[in-house]
Amino acid sequence: MLPLRLIDRLKFIVERQLVKGAGFQLLVVAVFIGLISLIGGLLVMPQGREFDDPGAAVWWAFLRLTDPGYLGDDVGTWQRFVSTLLTISGYVVFMGTLVAILTRWLIAKMADLERGLTPVTLKHHVVVLGWTSQTLPLVSELLVSSGRMRRFLERHDTHKLNLVVLSEEASAKQVHELRNEPGIGRRARQIILRSGSAIQPDALHRVACLDAAAVIVPSAAHEAGSLVTSDVETVKALLSIAAQARQLQAPLPFVVAEIQDVRKLPVIERAYPGAVEVVAGDATISRLMVQNILHPGLSEVFNELLTAGDGNELYVRGGESVAGLSLGELAAARPEAVVLGLLRHQETGWEVCLLASSDTRIEARDRVVMMARAYAETEPDPKKPALPPVARDEPPRAARPAEQAGYRVLVLGWNRRVPSLVAELASYRHRNFELDLVSVVPPDEREQAIARYVVEGSQVPCRHIEADFMVEGELRRVQPASYDTIILLSSDRLASGEEADARAMVGYLQLEDILAESPKRPQLIMELSDPDNRHLLYGHRSEMLISPMILSHVLAQVALRRELRVVLDELFTVGGAEIQFRDPHDYPLPASATFQVLEKAMASEGELALGVFRGRPDGSGSHLQLNPPRKAYLELQPGDRLVVLCRT
Repeated sequence: MLPLRLIDRLKFIVERQLVKGAGFQLLVVAVFIGLISLIGGLLVMPQGREFDDPGAAVWWAFLRLTDPGYLGDDVGTWQRFVSTLLTISGYVVFMGTLVAILTRWLIAKMADLERGLTPVTLKHHVVVLGWTSQTLPLVSELLVSSGRMRRFLERHDTHKLNLVVLSEEASAKQVHELRNEPGIGRRARQIILRSGSAIQPDALHRVACLDAAAVIVPSAAHEAGSLVTSDVETVKALLSIAAQARQLQAPLPFVVAEIQDVRKLPVIERAYPGAVEVVAGDATISRLMVQNILHPGLSEVFNELLTAGDGNELYVRGGESVAGLSLGELAAARPEAVVLGLLRHQETGWEVCLLASSDTRIEARDRVVMMARAYAETEPDPKKPALPPVARDEPPRAARPAEQAGYRVLVLGWNRRVPSLVAELASYRHRNFELDLVSVVPPDEREQAIARYVVEGSQVPCRHIEADFMVEGELRRVQPASYDTIILLSSDRLASGEEADARAMVGYLQLEDILAESPKRPQLIMELSDPDNRHLLYGHRSEMLISPMILSHVLAQVALRRELRVVLDELFTVGGAEIQFRDPHDYPLPASATFQVLEKAMASEGELALGVFRGRPDGSGSHLQLNPPRKAYLELQPGDRLVVLCRT
């Protein structure tokens, strides 16, 4: 047993040296080469007359070990035998092992470089903490926002946009995804990937958060029931950034953080003492869904205003260059934009004054809110003729709609946004909703999640049905045609957004077959998680909300212009200014009216015209025509509705 244990001990010592890295591995190989050379020299020394001393014999052995070309110079059977063994040992130890160690070391170094473990040396860049379903559309939003981005770079005294994305494990696959994403393509060279987690202080140092112009923290998905949620990671990341700033006595960067639970807002504000804007992701999508329930067809307005691409967007411009002008004069000087109102600077924040009267004077500290197709349309252009001014007084508050008894809503599926959806429905106290929830999730678990989120006594009555809407028989028993609105949710309990959307789309197609048998057709709203699936259901009759695209747009635009968040909160929550549809017959319009005439007619009612929602879709399936040319004739047809901004 003793010799065996001695050998094991030697093996253990060698192993401990080999695992220390390439330097120790090379040292071990050098020791073996020395031992083999010493043994070979001692073997041939008694037989060789040309060896004057042991050093010459060892050198002879070393030459045969490292260079097989010396093999033919030997004479005598014993020398040839020993030199052959040395040459073979040289191939194995000297050439094979040495090349293997150096190759592995080089591959490991290249892999480390590809993983993005080296800290970046940038300033005034934009950092995205996390690779989620929102990262690709978020990066694309930042790259395509040319006008806003130009002003953003000017404010931070830089000329080139650099984006740094922190991912759990940066890889070549993610680089490929960036290059294939619409809106990025060749501009993927501007994006730097770094490996790490947002809850690791070293990873935050790796992306140089303290030197960034803006840090965006999107919400990541976690398994249901996990103790570590996305909000927990967000708070930990903000605490780490604040701690690094205190340690280095550096200023805190501007942060845009997405949270799932809007009740965590005070926690975020306590965790981060610097400039921070919080986007409540779940609450934002829930608000849009409820607005869509109240005003069917509004999803097209959301998808145009809150996603990148062709169409109109909301812009917030500084009041310095237009100070002294009235809102009416500014609107006349911007013929291709719609001026929505002002943000007044207050000590405690911004006062939102959408639909302010047209004679309201703009101050230098104000912000002007506009809707336009491009950033350039919000800037003055002397080549474009000014419009006649439109007089609009302060709008009267719209009459509160009468309570609607039993407005029935059916929700198919379950995800983490359902409790916030229930809370948003409950905020419309003048309406009476009845909510039925169909899911394979046990009712006790659902009730507990809603009870934790919604204050007791203020929630909408919910009826929990444990069933799988993918099974036709179970879906028929629910009688979907008896509801006013049906919402198909994308599950967050599946492995990927593709799987969740596949389930939602199959459920939609099955639901269409059932509704085709009924004379009554309820409103259908479908939520998707993967932006790539938006074109699969060609000619669909449901209203579609793609959550990652909407939230990515909001995060990106708030990072470039932080005042935009309060505008979105005003537009999409109960009370205040709200986008609605109107019947053209409610206004004194001529048979053939232009959009400019429509603006004047609505201004007399204290409302703001935004566009037209056609009763029949165009060739691309779109009903919406926002901000049409002022002199274009609308040619209103039966079934058309007007898109207005009004006060409720």
